[in-house]
Amino acid sequence: MNINLWNFVANLKYMGMGMLGIIAVIGVIILITVILSKMTQEKQD
Repeated sequence: MNINLWNFVANLKYMGMGMLGIIAVIGVIILITVILSKMTQEKQD
């Protein structure tokens, strides 16, 4: 098996973009969850 190090280095950009996309989606899910939690929370007097 032949591994070309330069191909790996060239693909780091795409891997970083994928990781950034995953983090963005997780952030949106957390934000929606917090907003829905605040909207449905019962008021305590």
